Amino acid sequence: MLCAMNAMQRRQFSMVLCSAAALALLPRRADALSESEAATGIRAALERGAVVAVNLLGRPDGFLGNPKVRIPLPGALNDAAGLLRAIGQQRRVDELVTAMNRAAEAAVPEAKSLLVQAVKAMSVEDARRILAGGDDAATQFFAGKTREPLGARFLPIVTRATQRVSLAAKYNALASRAAGLGLVRQEDANVEQYVTGRALDGLYLMIGEEERKIRQDPIGTGSSILKKVFGSLR
Repeated sequence: MLCAMNAMQRRQFSMVLCSAAALALLPRRADALSESEAATGIRAALERGAVVAVNLLGRPDGFLGNPKVRIPLPGALNDAAGLLRAIGQQRRVDELVTAMNRAAEAAVPEAKSLLVQAVKAMSVEDARRILAGGDDAATQFFAGKTREPLGARFLPIVTRATQRVSLAAKYNALASRAAGLGLVRQEDANVEQYVTGRALDGLYLMIGEEERKIRQDPIGTGSSILKKVFGSLR
């Protein structure tokens, strides 16, 4: 009886092994996602988001006409703008605000090549973290890789644009005094530095919006690789 049971168990064990071997030999599911495909999809999403954001912002009224990214005077100076307008200085205040936003619009196109370089240099591990991350994981990747070098590129362009407006020098003098009184942050006491920082903030904000759109509706992008990669998360 014991021998018969052992023989039966051996046959069952052999059947299990055969079944496992057969499953291992089955072709991989067509919709399974490889690391290579994931990385390709992430790169496509990053480049798409970057290009769309740059194109939206790097044109007339890209900043000035968009309430989400429009650059105001900083802190207490923005609060004081109402008083300046009340005493007949509206034109000068408006000129400065317009100049700041035009400077950001002029600088943003410089971002495209650096953002694309960051995409091409992205590792598979970077792609894995972005895919598994939150709604702004790709945007944070961009900011970490490009904010400092982009700031260096933006600053001279912003400086040339703001120098065309005589009020820029007056802004720097006024903001410097205000910073000494604690009314304006030290980093906002220079109009060129302030505009450069806000231009970068606006750029990453718009990249973040594009990233959320792709994550929420990958089918709507019309890209098969984006649909496959981000659709796998849904």
